[in-house]
Amino acid sequence: MRVYTFQREQVLPVPRAEAFEFFADAFNLEAITPPWLQFRVASEGEIVMRPGTLIEYRLRLHALPLRWLTRIDSWEPGRRFTDVQVRGPYRLWRHTHTFECHRTGTTMRDEVRYALPLGSLGRFARALVVRRDLDRIFDFRRDAVAARFARA
Repeated sequence: MRVYTFQREQVLPVPRAEAFEFFADAFNLEAITPPWLQFRVASEGEIVMRPGTLIEYRLRLHALPLRWLTRIDSWEPGRRFTDVQVRGPYRLWRHTHTFECHRTGTTMRDEVRYALPLGSLGRFARALVVRRDLDRIFDFRRDAVAARFARA
């Protein structure tokens, strides 16, 4: 299985606790995910974040409806958390969100370790589509988060 790593970093002009609190609310993902994905949290009721919490999402990727189930694998309030795919389009998806103090606020880091199914076909799909899609999704996310935390 070929595992790829995707990383992004962004400095937010807010205290670490505020940044963490925003990202720890799964429902905020809807606001920072591109509209073309039609991303929705499908889990009902309040989602209490802790190791083992399951969160279900629905989205459309290239017109294909997908259900995605993730589990919170690690949970360190104010510092980091990791969600892993239990069911979804990837063979492996492990997304670690890290928050560190920065002189102007908080450095937020995303590290995604992922693998695709289908062997050679998956590698071809990554080169042709998946890598570009991840860039577009995280570019949108960067801009939406910057707008959310912009100081007047």
